[in-house]
Amino acid sequence: MTQPLKLEKNRFSPAPDYAVEYRQALAQFPTGVTIITCMSKIGPLGITANSFTSVSIDPPLITWCPKKKSNRYAAFMQADYFSVHIMAAQQKELSLAFSKSGQAFDNINWSLNAHNVPLISECLACFECRRYADYDGGDHSLLLGLVEQVSVFEGVPLTFAQGRFVSSEERCL
Repeated sequence: MTQPLKLEKNRFSPAPDYAVEYRQALAQFPTGVTIITCMSKIGPLGITANSFTSVSIDPPLITWCPKKKSNRYAAFMQADYFSVHIMAAQQKELSLAFSKSGQAFDNINWSLNAHNVPLISECLACFECRRYADYDGGDHSLLLGLVEQVSVFEGVPLTFAQGRFVSSEERCL
């Protein structure tokens, strides 16, 4: 017979009254840090996101989840093409800049791809995507991208956990 699960004192239902606690619980899971870019009516646009994951190898699909209340939400939901950049440990300040402003392209190396999407230099990987589908996800949307081009570089990934950026001194093998 198995022993009953020992539950911590902070057990709760994720009801609206516990939104802060729910978010803190989710923050226990370390995630990678990305900057997603697209071209918008006002020019190149970027946003820092950790809601990124692969979905399928065949076809090559990824997803990320823009927040509906973001002032950048509409531009990303209207974009036919976007790019996902996996950030390196030394790109913390750049990640912070794009979390505050969608137009933080000053003083960084970037270029436009064939679909007029901004590509950020010196990131660990870049996935150039065509919009594949989108789905409602509560206060976020799930945006699927069909990956058309991939660029990969060496380095240490920047991660986010417990409300702060963290990085490993060791390169992942």
